[in-house]
Amino acid sequence: MIVMKFGGTSVESAAAMERIAGIVGSYAHRKPLVVVSAMGKTTNRLLAAADKAAAGNVEDALRDAEELRAFHRKEGGAAVPAESLGTLNALLETHFGELEVTLEAIAKAGEVTAALWDEVCSYGERLSSSIVALAFPKFGVAARHLDARSVLVTDSRHGQALPLYSRTYQRFAEKAAPMVEESVVVMGGFIGATVDGVTTTLGRGGSDFSAAIAGAGLGAEEIQIWTDVDGMLTCDPRVLAGGHLVRHISFVEAAELAYFGAKVLHPATVLPAIEKNIPVRILNSRRPEVEGTLIVSEPVPCTNFVKSIACKKDITVVSIRSLRMLMAHGFLRRIFEVFDRYRTPVDMVSTSEVSVSLTIDQTRFLSDIEAELSKIAEVTVLPNQAIICLVGDALRETSGVAERIFSAIKDVNIRMISQGASLMNVSLVVDGADLVRAVDALHREFFTVLDPEVF
Repeated sequence: MIVMKFGGTSVESAAAMERIAGIVGSYAHRKPLVVVSAMGKTTNRLLAAADKAAAGNVEDALRDAEELRAFHRKEGGAAVPAESLGTLNALLETHFGELEVTLEAIAKAGEVTAALWDEVCSYGERLSSSIVALAFPKFGVAARHLDARSVLVTDSRHGQALPLYSRTYQRFAEKAAPMVEESVVVMGGFIGATVDGVTTTLGRGGSDFSAAIAGAGLGAEEIQIWTDVDGMLTCDPRVLAGGHLVRHISFVEAAELAYFGAKVLHPATVLPAIEKNIPVRILNSRRPEVEGTLIVSEPVPCTNFVKSIACKKDITVVSIRSLRMLMAHGFLRRIFEVFDRYRTPVDMVSTSEVSVSLTIDQTRFLSDIEAELSKIAEVTVLPNQAIICLVGDALRETSGVAERIFSAIKDVNIRMISQGASLMNVSLVVDGADLVRAVDALHREFFTVLDPEVF
């Protein structure tokens, strides 16, 4: 039994659905449960409609909903067999009727509450999973639909719900496992429900998390994340082309890379997989013949002590300087309480005798944070920075790493440097304008010669 997750671009059209049906069909003997994201940019379009409704533009919001209905009717109609067209039309009528009611409720409230946000977002995955399940038989794959809300039980923290694992695993064992024995099962990612049946979401990018939860609940032999890239590369292709495929990597290394900007994998994905020791494989739905990246529990021995370079753009460095307060008891606590109060995560931290520098990538409340911190210290904000993170299990045991890093980018000004608490990463902050040339130099330094067992 395996779990196969497909992202929005893999189900964005009838042609895409036919392509993934071929992939799933080739794995039918392994009894797959298929997890899908919303079709294309559906979630963004749903949220745009919700915002219009909240602003009082109900007609525009309903027009957006109608355009989405037409899009799903067109692509779904081309994908499902003729005998299922009536079922498809009834499905669309029901879902978009409910969506219109939700948009009108938002307009009445004058805001998109957290619960309504989840309700609106959920329609994307509810629609895509239902349509994909209807489409698969046209391409020779017997399939059934499973509403994720009936098995993935969460707390009531809307927008960022956390699974209630014991109840969720029990539901998957009791409800999903018997279905998988009979045919391919398709469910939506990203969504769940409280014990009382109220719709929740796991947060953006949560379909990967859903797949891992499903895999853990079913005791799957493997969790496959099908994307539009070949797997994890030695550098971020959005920053620098020409990276090499990483064939094997550990859970911990993958989590470090994901946290520091490798968008191939959602950071939370590895948690249920680690708990159940289930391998995760990253694959390309447009190039299914490529072996992809296999993520396993234990690091694979490698002569390259750096496995990959991750990047985070649009970082802001906040420096807090206080000659009087830095070493005073409770000063650091006061600093981080401010960021906690405004729910702003901190990536890197560096301290000296008189200052603390840290990085953030969410600046929504930056002016408020700066105002509060200014009451206790001198604050400097430096925008448009970037984090470069070198990750590898062997970093902890290798001497001379810093010398090679500084030598490779001797012409680049480094704002901050930190070795992660896991001892598996070395992170640097550079000006955003220097990011590409710094990554290029580091990539040439550490990946000129490759270990064939890993790359």
